[in-house]
Amino acid sequence: MNPPEAADASDTGVQAAHVDADLLVLHKPPGLLCVPGRGPDKQDCLSARAQQRWPGALIVHRLDQATSGLVLMARHPDAQRRLSHAFAERQVHKRYQAVVQGRLGDDESAWHEINLPIAADWARRPLRVIDHALGKPSLTRWRALAHDAGAQTTRIELEPVTGRTHQLRVHLAAIGYPIVGDALYADAATQEQAPRLLLHASHLAFTHPATGALLTLEWTADF
Repeated sequence: MNPPEAADASDTGVQAAHVDADLLVLHKPPGLLCVPGRGPDKQDCLSARAQQRWPGALIVHRLDQATSGLVLMARHPDAQRRLSHAFAERQVHKRYQAVVQGRLGDDESAWHEINLPIAADWARRPLRVIDHALGKPSLTRWRALAHDAGAQTTRIELEPVTGRTHQLRVHLAAIGYPIVGDALYADAATQEQAPRLLLHASHLAFTHPATGALLTLEWTADF
């Protein structure tokens, strides 16, 4: 269930799941960059919009442009340092929801693992590839939530243990269940099933850098 303030978007289009003196948890819509890209047409991004409303807001981590969901930002350098350390030490608990092509899993209570090393695909940058010789260890946990027999898709929950670029997208495509709407790793038919990538960062849990309290935030996927 989304928090009450989530329904009230500012003039910048940024919606907040949590705001305090030290940090922000914002909802990034699909298609919006987290940070500016190269060129004048890629300056609109979550960090720029956030800084209009909360001057001094600092990026802590990122989501892919095509992915929607919760993004944690700091409001001052000390909070950024502490939160960045928490991410590096895997002390931030993240979960995603996705819809994948095909029937994946039968036991809706069981967690499974995808343990495949990921490397940059230098010939097709920015793509990534499974590479058992050169890839970095990459681990994703997943469980099935629901099956749609008509569409032949499965809604799943995902928990990235490591944080490689495109990890969830690459891992699911590698086991034969690409994410619906994935323009990078899915076949044309799977891409055309949705107007956007059906991948959403739905859950963040972490220790508040100033108070030490556990914060748990949820934002329901709109697909």
